[in-house]
Amino acid sequence: MAAFPDRARVVIVGLGGIVGASVAHHLIERGWDDIVGIDKSAIPTDIGSTGHASDFCYVTGHDLLSTWSSMYSVDFYEKMGHYSRIGGLEVARVGDDERLQELRRRCDSGRAFGTRVQMITPAEAKEKFPLLEEDQIQAAMWDPDAGLVVPRSQTVAGKLVDAGEKAGKLRAFANTPALELIQENGRVVGVKTHRGTIMADHVVVCAGLWGRLIAGMVGEDLPVMPVDHPLTFFGPYDAFAGTGLEIGRPLLRDQGNSAYMRDTGDPATTEGGQMEWGYYYETEPRMVHPRDILEKGQARLGPSMRDLVLEDVIEPLERAMELTPILAELGFNESHSFNGLLQTTTDGGPSMGESRKVRGLWYAVAIWVKDAPGMGKLIADWMTDGRTHIDHNRIDYARFSDFQLDEQFIHDRCWETAKKIYNPPVHVREPFSRGRGIRRSPFYQREVELGGYFMELGGWERAHGYAANEHLLEKYADQVPLREAEWDNRHFWRVSNAEQLEMSADCGLINLSHFHMTDISGPDHVALMEWLCAAKIGGDANIGRGIYTHMLDDEGMVRADFTVFRMADRCRLVNGADAGPRDLTYMRRVAQDRGLDVTIEEVTEAFTTIGIWGPNARANLKKVVADPEALNVENFPFAAIRPIEIAGRTVTAFRISYVGEQGWELHMAYQDGLAVWDALRAVGVMAVGVETYANSRRLEKSLRLQNADLITQYNLLEADLARPKVKEADFRGKAKHLEYRARAHQPAMLCTLVMTAHTDRNGVKRYPNTTMPVMDPETGAILIDELGRRSYTTSVCYGPSIGKNIALAYLPWEYCQIGRKLTVTYFDEPYPVEVAGVGYAPLYDPENAKPRS
Repeated sequence: MAAFPDRARVVIVGLGGIVGASVAHHLIERGWDDIVGIDKSAIPTDIGSTGHASDFCYVTGHDLLSTWSSMYSVDFYEKMGHYSRIGGLEVARVGDDERLQELRRRCDSGRAFGTRVQMITPAEAKEKFPLLEEDQIQAAMWDPDAGLVVPRSQTVAGKLVDAGEKAGKLRAFANTPALELIQENGRVVGVKTHRGTIMADHVVVCAGLWGRLIAGMVGEDLPVMPVDHPLTFFGPYDAFAGTGLEIGRPLLRDQGNSAYMRDTGDPATTEGGQMEWGYYYETEPRMVHPRDILEKGQARLGPSMRDLVLEDVIEPLERAMELTPILAELGFNESHSFNGLLQTTTDGGPSMGESRKVRGLWYAVAIWVKDAPGMGKLIADWMTDGRTHIDHNRIDYARFSDFQLDEQFIHDRCWETAKKIYNPPVHVREPFSRGRGIRRSPFYQREVELGGYFMELGGWERAHGYAANEHLLEKYADQVPLREAEWDNRHFWRVSNAEQLEMSADCGLINLSHFHMTDISGPDHVALMEWLCAAKIGGDANIGRGIYTHMLDDEGMVRADFTVFRMADRCRLVNGADAGPRDLTYMRRVAQDRGLDVTIEEVTEAFTTIGIWGPNARANLKKVVADPEALNVENFPFAAIRPIEIAGRTVTAFRISYVGEQGWELHMAYQDGLAVWDALRAVGVMAVGVETYANSRRLEKSLRLQNADLITQYNLLEADLARPKVKEADFRGKAKHLEYRARAHQPAMLCTLVMTAHTDRNGVKRYPNTTMPVMDPETGAILIDELGRRSYTTSVCYGPSIGKNIALAYLPWEYCQIGRKLTVTYFDEPYPVEVAGVGYAPLYDPENAKPRS
């Protein structure tokens, strides 16, 4: 073995797994060298989850990033000669209509994001997988790109490490655990091991099941829990003897039973001559904190392979035997079966990106085999370019607030996600039952008394509607439809649409306590914001104003949107609850990198916000303020910020609207919120659920949502949010922004679509709430712009003011004409849509109180 180095450019902790090996490979591909990889086990690993992974891949995600990473990984394995693209089935049993709908929805996502999945009949499924009992299923989905990493992902990891070493770019050291991460001045500078200390510029943690322990060395935690996954084997099964195949038939997922099945091919191959049946515990997931995982030599099979009691899975196994009787005919291989630990997370996404606390420390944890090469590429690109070609907001470790990294919160949320790894299908609006009640507005109890229907965002309990307002359903019965399809109505409260209509007729107040707030102060605070923001922040004329603006990345793409309150001594950044934590971390990093003297402090829980909007908002607000005349138009222009007094409390009033109606955001100290709420309620102002604000009215007004309509695949002009003039001061992404402005037209534009018919094949009117692909009605092909970006809906809801389903979607330039007829699919059924607006195009004009013609 080579001498242990004392210096490296990069140290990868956990090189022996498929993730660590993939990160090393892609860093080398991007031109990095002087990489050292260490692992507490052998290389490739003999104790990590890569060592016992089932190694199959499906490309059936419901979001672009995970679908892309799976497709990239499949192609990567195949190019190495280590992938059997044998295909995979997912079945819906007779009577399991919810699973059938999920499979149809996966076809929508497949079209949207570029996979080839399609629905097939029971007879077609039987033809592909003869061991299946045809009369047990009502339909199946076929994924032709599904398959198996052969002979093992463990083999691939070993080959990638060998290639890196042979190239002279990588040095690998097995049986070398990280004992300590060394820090200096907020940066990681090295890793201590029993062999010696390696000083390094960067450290990447790819330690899988043990990742939390490595993060703990710098006082961080990762929102991940190892969880048992029963892997059982039956045999001997000799159907493919003499073929040399690692797998003979397509994969089979029976997710309604929380299970899957595959053959292991020729008895002469790696694990051949058996049937493998895997299961995910649905009712009582068995999690273990990494600190309690046994060490090598202590476990019967291995640290990540725990004992299995067959009786614990006998009920789902019996159901599996009904679907595939071959399992009952074969013998159970007890000695080979075990509970293999894998990773579940608090929100379904991995933890990737730079540490929130320590610069130069990177994480790539909670990544399954099907995504490992793709995620390895993303980390390498991220470290090299500071960005990835696909928006990484949903995997960025910086997305978490501190409370989300509390150990009990991690346990509770992971327990809940572990129950839903396979079954039941997770609704797009699915709320968590655990980790709730963490953040409550000062008027939370008032909302409870009103019968609030609560959901959670960023830890805040938010009422989407109120039972107390359900008398409005009679008033607006002809404008608020009943949603007959259960999926469309799940986690939706019809009263919210009636509240919106009443707000438009009078006024309403909305709890906006979920706003994430950051104060930026210090000598260079304006310089920092001027560099980060596309809009002009500096200048005395902006003091006392709220400025809606964006952060761009170096490619001029939209990284964030928010409002900046420009005050005499500071800027207050008012942001969304989900985007705020990332932007806070990002600002701190940029300030540090540019050597700016600023103080950046989160003040989210110190303040609260109420929105008051509607045609009578001014008149009602005048009833409670100390100086009513101050609210007159001539005294309070749009986007202005003014101090007002309500119920003896000082309130910062910001004249702005995210719902299209005239009115204000009222910002105040948290402890003053209840008095202000009560004062407004006392003069008859109705409480309106946040559904109106977050979804229905914002889409009627063509307003965009960060991390949905605004992502780093598209620029500010494509989103139609660019200002008429570009400010003189330099800002991040300015050069690219100017380049895009010089184009004759953009490659794509964010357009507003309306459904022109929404009755399904069963005569039921549908109200879509999921991602839908956008297609040419003549060819049936999904729309793809000149940069290869596919068209799909980024936001969708029903607009009660216009009586139509509305969606936003980026369309190629040649399709951007008002009135253009297109097609979407919802649960694998086509519906006609029409382009109602190109760019920013409100469909409802509150001043005329009628839909735009």
